[in-house]
Amino acid sequence: MEVRRASDEMGSGGGGGKYEKARHSSSARVKLWVARASTVLLWTCVVHLAAYRELWAPSVLTRWPGCLNQPHVVPEEVAVAVADAGQRQAARAVVLPPKRIYKNNGYLMVSCNGGLNQMRAAICDMVTIARYLNVTLIVPELDKASFWADPSDFQDIFDVDYFIASLRDEVRILRQLPPRLKRRVEMGFLRSLPPVSWSDIAYYHHQILPLIKKYKVIHLNRTDARLANNGLPMEIQKLRCRVNYNALRFTPEIENLGRRLVQVLRRNGPFVVLHLRYEMDMLAFSGCTHGCSNMEAEELTKMRYAYPWWKEKVIDSDAKRKDGLCPLTPEETALVLQALGIDRSYQIYIAAGEMYGGQRRMAALTLAYPNVVRKETLLPSELSLFQNHSSQMAALDYMVSLESDIFIPTYDGNMAKVVEGHRRYLGFKKTVLLDRRHIVELVDEYRNGTLSWTDFSSAVMASHISRMGEPSRRQMIPDKPKEEDYFYANPHECLPAEDISVL
Repeated sequence: MEVRRASDEMGSGGGGGKYEKARHSSSARVKLWVARASTVLLWTCVVHLAAYRELWAPSVLTRWPGCLNQPHVVPEEVAVAVADAGQRQAARAVVLPPKRIYKNNGYLMVSCNGGLNQMRAAICDMVTIARYLNVTLIVPELDKASFWADPSDFQDIFDVDYFIASLRDEVRILRQLPPRLKRRVEMGFLRSLPPVSWSDIAYYHHQILPLIKKYKVIHLNRTDARLANNGLPMEIQKLRCRVNYNALRFTPEIENLGRRLVQVLRRNGPFVVLHLRYEMDMLAFSGCTHGCSNMEAEELTKMRYAYPWWKEKVIDSDAKRKDGLCPLTPEETALVLQALGIDRSYQIYIAAGEMYGGQRRMAALTLAYPNVVRKETLLPSELSLFQNHSSQMAALDYMVSLESDIFIPTYDGNMAKVVEGHRRYLGFKKTVLLDRRHIVELVDEYRNGTLSWTDFSSAVMASHISRMGEPSRRQMIPDKPKEEDYFYANPHECLPAEDISVL
């Protein structure tokens, strides 16, 4: 009996042990499930937070070069290994500059006019003005009514998040007005005016700032060339450079395609970027018809009269050409390239729109240089997203122009000037600044037989030895700001001191 009771007790005790084991096992599984679920939830939150941070704090690619190095902004490349479909990706983090704390005097809205580079310079000026008036800048509005009728907004061309974040230690920039002020503007309560051209910062303090304080919001339109080239404090000039050479970064889509274009060109050897301004709109605007048929000259004249904001209507094409005020023709350009000793095997990248007269007018250039290329021929299938967006296409040409072995503009428009200054900033890259007035004289003498090829070539070379984008100071002309050298073509205040101090 004792043995049986003992056996029953053992049996009863054994059954209770199995139940306890089962209960503990079930509890452990629940705890494990909860732990795993918590891990998944935590990881999801981390991923979303990382994505949110990346949206508002985009990565800095490089340190600000030259005199613009900011000790409080230190870009860091943080390699984070992430397994994704068998591939590893690198994630970058950046320490943003601290926000500048100041009393906000109001809000500044600006509308930029013109092509890409005219608007680019205006943006730099308006950021600088906003900073020194202690006002909040609304992301600039880009021109959609110019000849090119490009529908692109700021964020379609420039990395708007980076633009806002990289300048936050200087000026507060918002995508749009606060709701209350936005409603007032939509109801028509807005003071809008064009600033006076070539004004110094005192004009904005004495004339514009009181209006901002009175109306809370001021809209400045036609903002090109509204800040002086010279006579400004050094910190203002340097901020203009910081905006231009750091904050105005193109969108990732434009940057990636621009790099692809440069890679394709580099694989095929040295390349020259030729900013050949022999486009229909430029010829109509300038009134230059040299080499055109009578029918073409009439067509260009009609186009000039069709645009009321092109004020000059009656133009003497021959006189203007002799004064060096016309873009060189493709035929003249071919002679100049040969005279300068540009190797026939070099690629000639055309940074411009369609040439007026098509292949007929390009024949002399393509005969002299067989490797004439355009972005449309290098990456035709990848340009579909940029078609009918002239400013985005110009941004691609801008990137290629900066990276070229030699940059040669045939007319000194906004792109020619801004690229010239950017190449100086990047280390005085070779930029041939053509003396068009002298060139057309030499071309005419060569063509009428009074100058041999040897003498023509020697004369062209000699006249351009000191026109290669080397260090120089801007020319200042008191009381004639429009005739002064352009700040963005030669921002010598922002260039390495050792290169400028010897001048």
